[in-house]
Amino acid sequence: MTSSDANAAKPRIDFAEFSIATVAGLALAFTAMFLCVVPLAGKIAASRDFVCFWATGQQLIHHANPYDAASMKRIEQSAGLAKGYGVLYMRNPPYALPIVLALGLVGLRIGAFLWSVAIFACLVTSVLILWRMHGKPRNHLHWIGLSFGPALLCAIMGQTTVFALLGYVLFLYLQRTHPFLAGMALWFCTLKPHLFIPFAAVLLVWTLISRSYRILLGAAVALVASCAIVYLLDPTIWANYAQMMRSAGLETEYIPCIVVALRLWLRPSAVWLQYLAPLLGSVWALAYFWPRRNVWDWEKYGNLLVLVSLVAAPYSWVYDGGLAIPALMQGIYRTRSRPMLVILAFASLAILVELVSGIMIISPLFLWTVPAWFAWYLLACATTGQSQTRQTPEDAV
Repeated sequence: MTSSDANAAKPRIDFAEFSIATVAGLALAFTAMFLCVVPLAGKIAASRDFVCFWATGQQLIHHANPYDAASMKRIEQSAGLAKGYGVLYMRNPPYALPIVLALGLVGLRIGAFLWSVAIFACLVTSVLILWRMHGKPRNHLHWIGLSFGPALLCAIMGQTTVFALLGYVLFLYLQRTHPFLAGMALWFCTLKPHLFIPFAAVLLVWTLISRSYRILLGAAVALVASCAIVYLLDPTIWANYAQMMRSAGLETEYIPCIVVALRLWLRPSAVWLQYLAPLLGSVWALAYFWPRRNVWDWEKYGNLLVLVSLVAAPYSWVYDGGLAIPALMQGIYRTRSRPMLVILAFASLAILVELVSGIMIISPLFLWTVPAWFAWYLLACATTGQSQTRQTPEDAV
């Protein structure tokens, strides 16, 4: 064998997969280190959004009002929350309260650890289901999903977006074979209803046209059951929630997302402008759906709707970008551009780098995130090979 033959026989290093492995390793190592430190440091546990979920669980388990400012402030600050944060509330709709009931039975540190592990388990489950739906490809590209910055930020901060992600992925996986269970899975999406408005508009019209009533029934059963549990805990919970939302001062809160930034730029006092975006997004989504109604495929078209819903949401945080994982994995498996994969991996890592650098999540430096995932998906679809997918770039856009 000549030296040239020997060189040719050596396997080439795939720079894209090497970059993905490096980025994923760094991101997951940082997250694992953080989760290991949480049980040992109460101050870290109390400095995250998790503290409001834990305090809510403490109130519920003692049949107290989880929207009472004085009680919540006392519990959160005794746990170690800095006084400058004010009072943190669980702003998810009241029917979401059952998910934090168990937190009322454990201490802050153990609760923080178990909560973060549950979030990370939802992320892993979601990615593995998507990997299976794409045919279990023999590569490591799904590691981008496992190490996706916004999703890991959910585990770090204790946020609930990944629960909604799991609900959407289960819906995609079950809607053909087990529509009732698929409908029940949508309950998790309702934990963050403002992030699914255009998606929900199409879902409702599609279920009526296709007569997929078992999906609606499953969603209704799950929602009624959770509302019943909440009513048994406290019959006045909805009134207390409404009062909290009216007095929370949300219209003056800065949230680093495009819709809020546009409202503050155009007319800061016009809060209604934030809700114009999801309305226009819903109109576009229905116009996109209608000519495809007879051949509608949620696995094929649904991810674009979720991305549009995310971009058009009246408000969203950087960690809400975790909902982009199904669309990004769709693009990952379909694009023929290796540089596109590298760009996505490092863009994902950039979020954790910003966080480690001390940049707060309320900083405008996170404004780029959701538009970046949307733009990447469109570009990935534009570099798709016909042999790799049923979807063409024209279908995607």
